[in-house]
Amino acid sequence: MPTDIPREGLAILLLDGGFERAHYALVLAAGALAVDRKVLIFAAGHGVHALARDWQGLRDAGADSATQASGVAGFEVLRDAVQALDGTLMACESGLRLTGLGADALLPGVTVAGVPAFLDAARGRQVISL
Repeated sequence: MPTDIPREGLAILLLDGGFERAHYALVLAAGALAVDRKVLIFAAGHGVHALARDWQGLRDAGADSATQASGVAGFEVLRDAVQALDGTLMACESGLRLTGLGADALLPGVTVAGVPAFLDAARGRQVISL
């Protein structure tokens, strides 16, 4: 891989509250962090369940067992990796209200913020929406 390619950051906008999209957001985040790209995940709507201590609020959360059985990293392993590699995690204020989750339900280190804060933090990064 050429070394003169700029290593811009990645911003992942997780809108969906389903396991598959949340899992893949973590796959992308962990992969980007592994190649030294800064990562921001902004969970909005029902996607905020992905950043909750108890992520079973995700639609089809039970699919994690089959995912792991197929040899793919599970949800908690990926989420732990993203945090260990210093990924930035943000949960949308409106998403928390929508789902009835409080800030105390989130993982340690998750910032509660609105869309303007996400857009400011995402400035100059590649944005992916799931």
